[in-house]
Amino acid sequence: MTDSPPTTFWSSLEPPAREALLRGGRLRRYRSGEHLCYQGEPADHVLVLREGWVKVWMTDEDGHECVIAVRGPGDLLGEAGPLTGTARTATATALHGVIALSVPLARFNAFLGEHPGAWPKVFGSINRRLNQSDARIMALGGRFGAARLALFMLRLAADSGRARPGGGVSIPPLSQAELGSCVDSSRETVARALREWRTLGFVETGWRRTTILDPEGLRAHAETYEGS
Repeated sequence: MTDSPPTTFWSSLEPPAREALLRGGRLRRYRSGEHLCYQGEPADHVLVLREGWVKVWMTDEDGHECVIAVRGPGDLLGEAGPLTGTARTATATALHGVIALSVPLARFNAFLGEHPGAWPKVFGSINRRLNQSDARIMALGGRFGAARLALFMLRLAADSGRARPGGGVSIPPLSQAELGSCVDSSRETVARALREWRTLGFVETGWRRTTILDPEGLRAHAETYEGS
């Protein structure tokens, strides 16, 4: 969690590759709550987030929503299409106003052919995603709900956090229900934990706004948590 922004697919591209990708796609705007892509639909285009945050989620067999990831500016969505040709495995929904570069799959494949140096960037994006998924699984294993939440928030801050001028690191704008979905806990568990952590000075919260003020204190607290 530093002042420097994390490396993303877009930031890792050389300027000529960025310009070529811009020529191959078009910028689209999405309102808060609007879907950028849907689980099960053909993967006929890829998206590069330019502004805003989206949640990536799946529906389980009982129809429940499970948030599996959060993506922000510079991230690549739908890159599995060029590799597997399979349908999308998840839905991406704007958490607030989002601007994304939409590139048809044929043009994205042509872009990769003309700029082979971009391939490692695509694989790097996939690798970061797998690492984040592994970290989420580890946070879920064998811990109480509040401890899972703390470790997930700390991982989210490390991967996607933004340092605030007045101190602390803000995580992407997830609601309490969405945070609960990320760690398989109820909204009530999340609300209770955040209330306690505010009192202890670990976090500051608002509507879809969570800032970690004391990451080391929150981590130590999570490691000694006995239940929720």
